[in-house]
Amino acid sequence: MTNPADAELQVRLRRAAFNRALAEGDLAAIAPILSPDVVLITGSDSAVISGRKAQLAAWKREFAQGPRTVYVRNTESVMSSGVEPIAMEHGRWSGTVRESAEVMAAGTFAAKWRKSGEAWVLIAEIFVTLS
Repeated sequence: MTNPADAELQVRLRRAAFNRALAEGDLAAIAPILSPDVVLITGSDSAVISGRKAQLAAWKREFAQGPRTVYVRNTESVMSSGVEPIAMEHGRWSGTVRESAEVMAAGTFAAKWRKSGEAWVLIAEIFVTLS
């Protein structure tokens, strides 16, 4: 059984690490946060990015584009399962142009996490663009 307080803390710490890695364009720091079969559904066109390799390739392309948009996910809640080592995160996200601080897009997201060994990894994320 997963300790809910510990699960929430660990998910929040992993999310903070992911946000830092996105801001720094650090693919090596992103990789261990993603499960090998992670799924991401984008906010605007609902494109499905399936698998760690595919997601890292997408981030590599994103980091190479200019002007650089920095994406941040802000966790609002984390609920953990009492029967499996999994947790659900809900929050808000935004994409801001680094050079101008202009918000290009923003919305809501949900993410499923699983404890794998000692670390929590992302299993799935779904984003909805609201503005």
